[in-house]
Amino acid sequence: MSGNGDAAATAEENSSKMRVIRVGTRKSQLARIQTDSVVATLKALYPGLQFEIIAMSTTGDKILDTALSKIGEKSLFTKELEHALERNEVDLVVHSLKDLPTVLPPGFTIGAICKRESPYDAVVFHPKFVGKTLETLPEKSVVGTSSLRRAAQLQRKFPHLEFKSIRGNLNTRLRKLDELQEFSAIILAAAGLQRMGWQNRVGQILHPEECMYAVGQEGGCSVPVAVHTAMKDGQLYLTGGVWSLNGADSMQETMQTTIHVPAQHEDGPEDDPQLVGITARNIPRQAQLAAESLGISLATLLLNKGAKNILDVARQLNDAH
Repeated sequence: MSGNGDAAATAEENSSKMRVIRVGTRKSQLARIQTDSVVATLKALYPGLQFEIIAMSTTGDKILDTALSKIGEKSLFTKELEHALERNEVDLVVHSLKDLPTVLPPGFTIGAICKRESPYDAVVFHPKFVGKTLETLPEKSVVGTSSLRRAAQLQRKFPHLEFKSIRGNLNTRLRKLDELQEFSAIILAAAGLQRMGWQNRVGQILHPEECMYAVGQEGGCSVPVAVHTAMKDGQLYLTGGVWSLNGADSMQETMQTTIHVPAQHEDGPEDDPQLVGITARNIPRQAQLAAESLGISLATLLLNKGAKNILDVARQLNDAH
């Protein structure tokens, strides 16, 4: 315990000399909440550093009158932040993983992934339909979603419903639901609602048999691709699926692999720390390679069984409308 007073005095004297880490983020309330949480964790881990949050608007934030799948740009919610990194205006950025492009720009890496909250999608109902489920909504009820992944799966599961694009941040979408009388319900990420403190608006959680969730950039905004993963007794199970835009055609497969996590890290000091754009020094290399191989094998199986045709048609139809 001795020396704390001297340490505190030294810290105060050097506070002006502390290194400042500039953290880039989107301006939306949810993005700020997520970034504030990450920064709080970093401050606890690195008390000798200061952090400055720099918020900015992205293309996806600015274009709100067009469905995401119609904008025709990659990195809709990340490009401006990527440019800020390239220009050394920020030192790191905080993203939702599903907003990242499949291939990162040269020189970039995913340096950390926070523990995932619920990956599931949630249904928020118009006040007059509270207590309902998607299955019990009236015929031709309109459900809003900005995701082709959600719309395709749910159209197949609930053919009595109509699905329509809805844009804007969470605040805007909830206001449209409550005030416009246009939507009977909207689909949102359960994690986002939880982080905003709006758990009371969740009327239904969609489980994998109803709607599998996004992985990474889900193949871009123009194709319905989804997954479900589970770990059990050292086995990693991966289910992947693709759908046509209206959900009429679909294909799903499940594969598994053994994931060996040794008690002590077995990798050597010369191992390349980056794999598929992610730097994860605390995860054994063999476990990462096994997971990557499983993903490649499942994708190959789906493509060989005809998934490419479904995806090609989905892209063509999306571009034509």
